[in-house]
Amino acid sequence: MTSDSALPERPSAEPSVVALAKTVAVQRAELDRLRTATTAAAVLERAKGAVMALTGRSAEAAHEELLRRAEAAGRTLAEECRLTLDGTAGGASVLAGAASGACADPAASDTDAGSLPSPAEGTGLADAAEGSAPADPAVLARIAESLAGVSGPQEMARSLRAHLAEAVAADGVLLYAGLPAGGLRLAGYAGVADTVVAQWRHVPPLSGIAALEAIRRRRPYWLDVPGEEKKSWSLIGAPEHWPTRAWLPVLTEGGATASLGILRTTQAAFTPAAKALLRATARLCAERLRDFLTVPDHTDERLRDTVQSVFDALPGSAVLLLPVYSASGELEDFRIEAAAPRAVDIAGRRGRALVGLRVLACYPTLASEPLWEGYRRALDTGEPYEGEPFVYHEVVAGAPQNSAYSVRAVRFGKALVVTWIRHDASDREEQRLAELQRLGNLGWADWDLVGGRAVWSPQVYAILARDPARGPLSLTELPEHIAPDDASTVRRAVDELLSKGRPLDIPFRVGTLRGTRHLRLVAEPVTDADGVPLEVHGFLQDHTAQRSAELALVESERAMLTQHGALLAERTLADRLQHTLLPLPRQSLALAGLRVDVAYRPAQSGIHVGGDWFSAIELPDGSALFVVGDVAGHGIDAVATMAQLRFTAKGMIITGSTLTGALARLNALLLHTHDSNTTATLVLARYEPGPRRLTWAQAGHLPPLLLRGGGSRYLDRPKGVLLGARHDPSYTEAEFHLEPGDHLLFYTDGLVERPTEGLDEGLDRLARAASSLRAEGPGPLRPLLDTMLEGELRDDVCVLDAHLPVDSG
Repeated sequence: MTSDSALPERPSAEPSVVALAKTVAVQRAELDRLRTATTAAAVLERAKGAVMALTGRSAEAAHEELLRRAEAAGRTLAEECRLTLDGTAGGASVLAGAASGACADPAASDTDAGSLPSPAEGTGLADAAEGSAPADPAVLARIAESLAGVSGPQEMARSLRAHLAEAVAADGVLLYAGLPAGGLRLAGYAGVADTVVAQWRHVPPLSGIAALEAIRRRRPYWLDVPGEEKKSWSLIGAPEHWPTRAWLPVLTEGGATASLGILRTTQAAFTPAAKALLRATARLCAERLRDFLTVPDHTDERLRDTVQSVFDALPGSAVLLLPVYSASGELEDFRIEAAAPRAVDIAGRRGRALVGLRVLACYPTLASEPLWEGYRRALDTGEPYEGEPFVYHEVVAGAPQNSAYSVRAVRFGKALVVTWIRHDASDREEQRLAELQRLGNLGWADWDLVGGRAVWSPQVYAILARDPARGPLSLTELPEHIAPDDASTVRRAVDELLSKGRPLDIPFRVGTLRGTRHLRLVAEPVTDADGVPLEVHGFLQDHTAQRSAELALVESERAMLTQHGALLAERTLADRLQHTLLPLPRQSLALAGLRVDVAYRPAQSGIHVGGDWFSAIELPDGSALFVVGDVAGHGIDAVATMAQLRFTAKGMIITGSTLTGALARLNALLLHTHDSNTTATLVLARYEPGPRRLTWAQAGHLPPLLLRGGGSRYLDRPKGVLLGARHDPSYTEAEFHLEPGDHLLFYTDGLVERPTEGLDEGLDRLARAASSLRAEGPGPLRPLLDTMLEGELRDDVCVLDAHLPVDSG
């Protein structure tokens, strides 16, 4: 490409256009030249790395070796580099030649001679001498080429595992960076479980750890005798999962140290060829790791000043953070090495005033934020961190304040370059206003009456279901889009607003595809000195949900009133029926030599009457019949069932039926009513005055309570299930003889049942309360009911007291 313009020159062409085209052509040519130079430099660096890995020479010596071989073979340096990196047989032979030359060079050998003895010596774990087998040049070439393009230790570990998996059966790769305090920090890993990574992310400076010893003694360790290594080493990862492993030092000229770990699931020992390949690989990693692990030291004034000078020209906020580790290798803080002028902490310090300070001293609450973990992850993995906008709680000038930030962190060597943007207050206010409109389902609207322009917020378009592309409506056009029943009212209000300057607050309806919407318009004018409106500002609110709720509430209240009236009428009718069918005696009854007192109290909760009932009559043969029952349920149906059972039971006994026979027939009667699910409990008792014998039977009812001689006990119940429960029930009778002064109480369950206690507790409470009944005297049941019934009465209560006077004997 030449520097001539790509556009043909024409007499009509503007001179500036021609000059611009020439400038573009020159810049394109320079860009192509730079790309070519960059490509050549990358190929040269890769080839140098391959030679360094095989020979152990320095970068300068590797460069000289490539020049010598190119001159000897009559090739250009670029051709020699390409051939060195080629994985074909020809390229492999070139590398093999370099390797063979390395073996003859004493300076290039890397034996263990002179190294300190390892704890594994004598156990078969010591390293064998170097040079026993050459490294595979084709594999090394591929490794060198892949390492040239990695962006950090994490990607390097993945690349090494991919290339070494087949060559040396590597299943896991660990890259540890040495710390100034002597410990290790995990820089990269591949093929290792997250639990192992979390447990061994930091290695303290302890003895017996091969990864540390490889750096300290500058020699590799081959732990390939399964079981033996447990005796001498603290192993990283489960020994049974990685029976063989190797740790090799990665040493660079810049002083950065690292340890390369190869973990294998196979139990076979490392072959000489595998050891040679791993040693060469470790040397190959050295140059790339130097770039990744070398940190800008705070003592390097020149580097710090360079970064600071760049930061000084930045328009935003940025800092360079150097990690600070504890003695155990844990990240405990960051030190600010450089800061842009707009960087500021909570104390108001800015720019260069922050240099040398700790991050947690400048931003104390940062350690509890997700941002801190983002910093740590970016430092460990090399992947840039860019979090979602977050709210940072800080105290500015003694007052608490919440500020929204977006932060980005990028690793720079062992340091982090952190930049952040504080969202402007106006942006936050605008966001809050939009959220307020959305949550309140309202939007603002402005009308310029002089210029004839209108501006609506997006929420107004949403409320009116109007396409924003159609633009806003004028105030005079608004009534045309309102339901006909409301249009005239809105039009009058708008006319008064425009003519008299009266504010308006008016509800109306509009029809949309979603149905009828209930809206509210509130607006007020801005007038001139004469009161003529110039502008109108207001808001439109959709309160369809509230209006629908109000209408539903009105309908619900109306239905409740209707239902209440019907239920009240039903209660009144049931109450009248109950009083008609079940008249209460005004005084004690005298039946077969017994004095009988009856008490009844209806439930106070609800509006239904219950089905509790009693009967106390003298039979033709001079005996007395006592019946107490309880029909399940309330209302008209319960009262009707009660009346049916009451009169049927008396009729059966009067006509000669036995007590158990009457219960069986009453059970059949309930099973054949219109509601076959109706059930009832019942107790029947017949008292013969001559022998003072009481014969009784029951159907699921509570037992009578006998009061005698100042004591009390419940009669043992004969067999019997409640009425309406079974088609083939079995009922039996029991006999009992009364003595003068005895009280026998028949009652329904409402007397003893309470929501907060069990039935046995209620029965015990009744036994205690009934002991106050006197042997003689009128009205004994009222104090008993007052004692037993506390608070609101939830169920009907019926009590019958059959008392044999003392003088009856």
